[in-house]
Amino acid sequence: MAKKAQAYPQVDPGAEGLVNMAIARVPAGARVAEALRVARARNAGVVTPGGTMWVLREDLARGARLGLEDLPAAALARPLPAVEAGETEVRVRRLLAAGAALVIVRDRRGPLGAVAPASGSDVGAALGPRFAQRLPEATREALVAIGRLAVAHGVRTFLAGGTVRDAMQEPGTSPAGRGSGGDLDIVVEGDGLALARALAGVLGAPPAGALVEHVRFLTASLTVPAVGRIDIATARSERYETRGALPRVMPSTIGQDLARRDFAINAMAVGLGSGNFELLDPLGGRNDLARRRLRVLHPLSFVEDPTRIFRAARYATRLGFAPDGWTARAQALALSLAPYPALSGQRIAAELELILGDARPDVVLRRLGRVGAFRLLDARYRFRPATAARLSALGAALDWAGSRGLRMAPLELGALAVLGDQPREVALSALARLGLSGEPLARAGRVLHGAPALARRLAAATRPSERARPLWDRADLELAWLWLIGEPPVRAAIEWFVAQARGARSALGGDDIVALGVARGVDVARVLAALRDARLDGTINDRDGEAVYVRDWIDGHITADQKGGMGWLRNSSS
Repeated sequence: MAKKAQAYPQVDPGAEGLVNMAIARVPAGARVAEALRVARARNAGVVTPGGTMWVLREDLARGARLGLEDLPAAALARPLPAVEAGETEVRVRRLLAAGAALVIVRDRRGPLGAVAPASGSDVGAALGPRFAQRLPEATREALVAIGRLAVAHGVRTFLAGGTVRDAMQEPGTSPAGRGSGGDLDIVVEGDGLALARALAGVLGAPPAGALVEHVRFLTASLTVPAVGRIDIATARSERYETRGALPRVMPSTIGQDLARRDFAINAMAVGLGSGNFELLDPLGGRNDLARRRLRVLHPLSFVEDPTRIFRAARYATRLGFAPDGWTARAQALALSLAPYPALSGQRIAAELELILGDARPDVVLRRLGRVGAFRLLDARYRFRPATAARLSALGAALDWAGSRGLRMAPLELGALAVLGDQPREVALSALARLGLSGEPLARAGRVLHGAPALARRLAAATRPSERARPLWDRADLELAWLWLIGEPPVRAAIEWFVAQARGARSALGGDDIVALGVARGVDVARVLAALRDARLDGTINDRDGEAVYVRDWIDGHITADQKGGMGWLRNSSS
């Protein structure tokens, strides 16, 4: 029988006592296929090619599945914390809780093994009212309704993605951009599509076209007026069979769903069933938020989905985060393996459209250019200082075009800014890869080809009509492009044309001119053009002056016609 007030020491097995995974050594130059054979033969979860390099068996299997058997195994090494055999259990548990995939245990002779986190546990710490207060009222109410509905249907639901990430940051630490969104990402352990159908009725979503189902990906989305778009997905794992291709998805647990995501800061979830908002953070996203760090979840993340390279640049810019060294190496590995035939250009275009909607597209695109991301469009692409300088003005060009009501797709102008100084065949190839075809592709080609000569013509013009004449039939895309690339005189000419000259019209219409004696046909268009030019140059200011101008033209035209020519008007209107 224990004595009263007797203290009994707790047994701490130490780090060595927690080891539950073997480590196998492989030669320093071992390839993925060889290292994977060794890991399987020795039932090891980790291999080491020496030093402090650790390669997980699951990463080797992923590499083999993606056709990278001949890649050096060391290319898949990831940073793992290491502790001495006598370190406490608490220390090991804290490292795992901070997001470490494994903890290496070693002694003076070398590694003894690894400690893997316990599987199957997804109980998180309750965030309570403080988390809820960081959400808009309509969002809080929607999440409570979703949680209650899930309980009634016998499924578990979680809020995940950007809403969790942004709410977990300290107020004022996350710069908001034009594209920072309020879409709710709901994950369901169970039938997400069935819950989405029920939710559409509970939240009062408009019935016509409000609920959109994507059966292949086990997802659905609906729009609620007070909240915005709500994406509901069955918790799923993903398996990539080909580099850059869309994955095969399978229903899974919330833990597996979080593990398939792009970055640790986006791999947190909040449980909705109890109303206490329990945080699940198995991969260390909260720690990365505190360190303002962007970190992928495995070394082949960018190889499986190269569009994550574009998202990395966008998140880094919007949030003010920096990729850690391992993430940068993983990105460089993915780009070294380009091209990606299975990666559709439309997926890259979708990422570029999101970038162009953010507050600083120029910064994001320069980041991508510096790391070589645009080689995913064409292997011959080369990022030059002139491109970086032009991208610096892209955000201002987009804002100017929007404020003036120019009708163009931001993607087209952004693509031209990225590709404008590439050889013509490279630029057209990349534009086609982005999905441009037919007239949009031909228009972009004309813009790139004709802009230099047009800019020179504008710079040399001395009269308003001379500046306006070559711009009348130009597409809005070309006007925005000239504004972007032009020197100050050219930019001023474009601004003047859009703000003033483009709307200039003669007081007399075609019927008026015919009534004054001009024969119907091409001469009417020539007279109207001449009147417009005279208005711009200030030589005519009212309707009466235009009528006098037309009568003089008729006299001049008859005289010139008798001499076998069109006279001064033909020359002035050319």
